[in-house]
Parts: sequence; structure tokens; C-alpha cells
Amino acid sequence: MAKNVAVIIQEDPRKIHRPVEALRIALGLVAGSHITTVVLLGEAVRLLSEDTDDIIDVDILEKYLPSIEHLEMPFVLEMATDRSRVRTEFLIRYESDESICSLIQSMDRTLVF
Repeated sequence: MAKNVAVIIQEDPRKIHRPVEALRIALGLVAGSHITTVVLLGEAVRLLSEDTDDIIDVDILEKYLPSIEHLEMPFVLEMATDRSRVRTEFLIRYESDESICSLIQSMDRTLVF
């Protein structure tokens, strides 16, 4: 039975490899039967930025971005995010902190990185 899954990424991808790995895990969930939403908080929004040179494991990230776009993986970003830094080819919606909390509470499963 398909589950509603939230993958929450809050770590800075310039400092640690886990955000890129979390995105890879989310891609696997999206490709399967689970209804998956990725929530990017704080500096994790850099995963969808044009400027990815300083991201750890950027080569892995760049390998998976076309599949993420093709599968239309849904992303939720904070309303206060600087939208000029975010690439536009992805399925992104901007939500308030309260809406993000409600979204997370409504999920069957949540993975936090």
C-alpha cells in the first residue's frame, strides 16, 4: 500500500553529504509507489540552486537532477526563500511555516535529514 512520505532536508549541502543522499533516497521513493514530497529548509534549498559548485557530492546531485525533473518530484520551500536563487524547472511550491508543519503532520511517514 502506498504511503504519503515527507523527506525533510534541513542540513547545509556545503558542509555535509547527507542532503544529496537524502535527495537520492527521495528519488527512489518517487520512482516507486509512495507519494513523496521533499521539504527543503534553510540552506538545503541550495540543492535546487544554479550555483552548486560548493555542494559536497555535486557530481552525484547533477546526475540525479534530470530524473528529479522528469518524475516531477514535488518540493516545498519556505515562503521566505529567495526565489531568485532557485531553478525554475522543478515542481516547487512555497509555503508558510504553519503550512509546512501541517503538511508534515499529515504524512504517514517522515524522513528527516
